[in-house]
Order: sequence, then C-alpha cells, then structure tokens
Amino acid sequence: MKNPTVFAKGRKHEVVSIGRLAVDLYSNQYGCDLEDASSFAKYLGGSSGNVAFGCARLGLRSAMITRVGNEQMGRFLVKTLADEGCDVSQIKVDPARMTALAILGIKDRQTFPLLFYRDNCADMAFCPEDVDESFIADCMALHITGTHFSKALVRAGSLRALEYAHRHNVRTILDIDYRPVLWGLTTPGDGETRYIPSREVTTRLQEILGHFDLIVGTEAEFEIAGGVAELIPALREVRRRTSATLIVKLGPLGCAIVEGEVPDRIEDAFSVPSPRVEVLNVLGAGDAFLAGFFSGWLRGLDYDICCRRANAAGALVVSRHACAPAMPTKEELDYFLEHVDVLTEPANDSTLNWLHHVTPKRHIWNDVFIFAFDHRSQLYDLACQLGVPETRLRPLKRLLVETVARTERRLGLYGSLGALIDDQYGEDALHAATGRGWWLGRPVEQPGTNPVIFELGSSIGSVLVHWPKEQVVKCLIFYHPDDLPERRLAQESQVRTLCEATNESGHELLLELIPAKGLPSDPDTILRTMTRFYNLGIHPDWWKLPPTSAEQWARIDELIESRDPYSRGVVMLGLNAPIEQLIASFEEAKDSRTCCGFAVGRSIFQDPTRAWLMGEIDDEGLIDRCCDSFEQLIIAWQRIRSRRRPPRGQGPAFPR
Repeated sequence: MKNPTVFAKGRKHEVVSIGRLAVDLYSNQYGCDLEDASSFAKYLGGSSGNVAFGCARLGLRSAMITRVGNEQMGRFLVKTLADEGCDVSQIKVDPARMTALAILGIKDRQTFPLLFYRDNCADMAFCPEDVDESFIADCMALHITGTHFSKALVRAGSLRALEYAHRHNVRTILDIDYRPVLWGLTTPGDGETRYIPSREVTTRLQEILGHFDLIVGTEAEFEIAGGVAELIPALREVRRRTSATLIVKLGPLGCAIVEGEVPDRIEDAFSVPSPRVEVLNVLGAGDAFLAGFFSGWLRGLDYDICCRRANAAGALVVSRHACAPAMPTKEELDYFLEHVDVLTEPANDSTLNWLHHVTPKRHIWNDVFIFAFDHRSQLYDLACQLGVPETRLRPLKRLLVETVARTERRLGLYGSLGALIDDQYGEDALHAATGRGWWLGRPVEQPGTNPVIFELGSSIGSVLVHWPKEQVVKCLIFYHPDDLPERRLAQESQVRTLCEATNESGHELLLELIPAKGLPSDPDTILRTMTRFYNLGIHPDWWKLPPTSAEQWARIDELIESRDPYSRGVVMLGLNAPIEQLIASFEEAKDSRTCCGFAVGRSIFQDPTRAWLMGEIDDEGLIDRCCDSFEQLIIAWQRIRSRRRPPRGQGPAFPR
C-alpha cells in the first residue's frame, strides 16, 4: 500500500511531539501487586516523551515541546532526551510546578498496575505562549496526544500549535492516548483502566479530529473517539469528521490502515500482522509502535514497511522492562526484522541484547587519557614496606583525584581525561570523581586471581545495581590461549558471567588482558586471546592491552574492526614502565585506529607516593609531581599521534 503523504522539504526537524513528559518508576519485582514491590527503576516516560525518545533513537530528527519542573527529575528528563539526540530547546522549565511521575508494576501478562502523579504537574501547564511559530514552521510533522485536549490550558496550547502547523504545511498526527484517569473519569489510584465511555471525552475528541492528517489509536481509543462501543461503527463516526488516514493498533494481531471509506470488517482493511513474541510488559508498546511507524512514514516508505517497522518496535518493547530505554535503535530493528520468524523471545537473544547495549548514542572518546590508581595490593605492600598505616591510602587516592582535576585545568582537556579508582581505598575518591564528565573506571577483580574472583562476591550483578551508570566496570584477566583447558574454561566462565551482568546493568565493560604467568608470551598471544573471547561471543566495550609492536597493533585493528565495529577501542596499560619507555611504545601505536589512549598508573604515582608516605613531600608536592608525569605522557601522545599516517581507505569504518 503506497504512502501518499507529501512532506515539506528542507525542514530542520522531522517530527515534534507535544504532550506528556514524566518520570516512570518501574517495579523491579515481577509477579506481585504494586503495593508489594520493594524497589523501582527510574526511566523517562510519558507518551509524547517516549515517542520523541523513540524517534531520536531510530535516527529521526525529533523535538519535544512541553514543560518540566525546576528540579532534579525535570533535569533528568531533559538530559535523557538530549543525550538521545532529541531537540529539547522548546522544553520550558516551570518554576511553580513539579515534573509528572508515574509508578508502574508488572503483575502478569495482563495486569500492569499504574499510578499517575499528575496533579497540577508541569507538562499540564503547557500553554499557547509556549509555542514558537518559527519552530513549528521548521518541522515536517507535529504529533500531539489526546491527553493534551483534556484541560482548557493545554487544549489552547495544542490548538495554537495546530494553527501554526496548518499555516506552514506541517503534517499533523493525533495519538488518541486515552487514559480515563487523566480525564478524571476514575479514582486517582486507577491508572490501569484503559476504557470508560464518556460523552464529554467523545465530544472533545470529535471537535478536533478534522485538524489531523493521521490519527492513531487502539480499538478502544477509536471507540471513545467515535462514541460507539464497536470498532467499525466508531471508525465511521470518526470518518464523518475527518479525511485523515486512520491507523488502528490491534495489539498482538498487528495493525490496520484505513484510507477513505471504512470497510465492513476491520479484516478487510489493509493489515500487517505483528511478530509473535513473549510478553513481559505492554506499557509503552504503543509509543514504540508510533516511533517505528514514523521512521518509515516520514521517509516516504510504503505503508507495509511502515507497519512492519511499527509492529516490530512494539514487539521489542513488550518483551522488555521499561518504555523509553526499551526502544530499539535502527540497528536493532533491522536485525529483528531480518530474523523475526525465529526471534519469539527477543529478550533472550544475545545478539539483540548486544545491539541494544552498543548501538544507542554514547559519548565519543576520540582520545582518552586515564590515570589508573585502582591498585590495592601494590599500595598495601608499599605501606607495609615503609611501615606507614594502611589508613593513609585513602587520603592518597583523594589527592590523586585532584591530580586529574589539575591536569584537566592546566591542559584544558575537558572530555578527554579519566581515572581508574577502586573502592577499597578509593571510595571517597570515587565519590569525588563521579559526575565530572571524566571517563571513570572501577575494578571488580580480586588482585592476582586466576580464575578471576570478583572482589565483592560471586553475585556480581547484585553489586552493579548500586553503581552509577557512568562508571565503567574494569576487570583484569590473566589468560593464555595455551593454558590448561580447565584453567581457560574457568576463566572464560567468569568473563561470561561478568559480561552478562554488565549487559543487564547497562554498564560499559573494560577487559584488561595480561598473559597468564608461567607460560611463554609470544607477540600474538594477546591477539589470540582477543580472538578467543570474540569467538565465545564476548564483546567488551573497551580493551586494556599491554604495549606491543606496530605490526601487532595493525592486526588488533583488523580483528576489532571485523569482529566488533561498535567497540569503544583500546587503551594501553603501563606495567610500571619508565615514562621514556612508555613514550616509545606510543610510537608503535601511533597509526592504530583502535588504540585511542592510555591507562597508566604506577609509572606516574609510584615514586611520588613513596616520597609522600615517607613525609619527604607534602600534598602539593605529590600532586605536582604526578601532574608533571601525567602531562608528559599526554603531551607525548598528542605529539606522536599528530604524525600518524592517514587511515587506509578500506575496511569497515571504526566509529571513532
């Protein structure tokens, strides 16, 4: 079925959404009533916010017009949308109202308790003055939800936006989005009920139907819009008031498109079935459906493609926990559509989960210079050797954080510096470093163990839920591809466990590889180890590797680019080598396309720390000496990389 929609050309934004933007708190416990839930996960929510987020994630130039409160939750929502690539310039901060909140549970496949906290909330203060005509004029499409016609103020703002849209040839979409509780038709605690007949709601909706080019809703939503508790008669009532294209969401049956006359049966309309998947949570599926549909519709694709993308996006979201974070990227959606006949349990597909982890927008680290002071056993041994109390290691690590901060200020390298810090001696240092915009790693291994033992217990996943998402999980792995099979298998099993835990928690993972002791280390030992891990389906976000030759760096480049084009890259470790030796190793890596920096520790802090522990230098002396060495390495790296050869014009592009 052809898509006859004509869009204005040359617009900055493809779709702008107006409506609900809220924080969702999802119960982490499945199968219980909401009152029995004990912990919650925080996500972006609200139907319009979900659609704007989902569109951005699928690569559309989306924007959002609404309000949030002048508080932490409002800032969280704006940052989350902006990080995904959505234009947030038209989101106003309301000084008098709080950001809306929804609390959601998952009882079973049919029961999803839901509480809305929206009394006088910020997004319902949206008004005509919030709408910039020039902004609307620079959009291809305007998307509004029915909820924003439920009150006089938001209705007036929405009508103003529609007026500007019609004036400037902007296509208009109504997502009926009927929630009886938001129209005051049920008790405040009953957010789960999806349909209550109401003549007032029907009248309000029918007054605006003629303003839209595309109207989207479930069977129940078209029934409230038509004022008839039967789908086909309701669609005919809607058709009497609008010539819009009607899209009926049929849940697990897919969707139907009605252009022109309404057929006698919905089965006679143009229909596209939905993929069959295991359902975890239906909340947010309709928003994903709309984002998926827009990803084809706004690009002029035929309706069958638009509907396939819409159904697939909805199917992926119903198989996952959240609304917005569950939205697929273009890469995920394409992969799912290619394998849709066999992926009935997408939540359990390792490739799909990997794509969901690596393909959303992430901060790009072109060069990253990491001061690694996550050392525990080495510093403990040093303190014992010098006869100083172990307690001095905590303030030491806090001073090393100041080293990174001072280097950042002195070199102006904002967005390029980082630190590796443990929580045994560095808990205060970690707290001080978090939130600065640094690359920040945190180790999980007990030093020197092979197979690796996780420092905070075998249940590593239960530990990571308490970590800030910005912290990268770092794990040092001693491994040799020629080791005894039982030792290799045990180590591989632990790495698999860690990968699964980080994939579930959403943290990035850095694997540091050092050949296992007692076996000969050949030039290609590290390369063979990486190949083995890739063969096992292990794709860490980052690698931390020893210095090697230019020849081996070229082979590492080829391996990563062929096996993991989404890899964040490699950082070179120092192994307590002298500064001059490290700089020489930078020369070997200067043409590498995947080595993007270094993570060096003892080469920088070992001698100054010894002097500080002995009382030979004070705090300032420690910081200055560490800064000098750290900056020497950074400046050398930059000088050497400026002389690198242009990349070869072949092979897959590395996303740097």
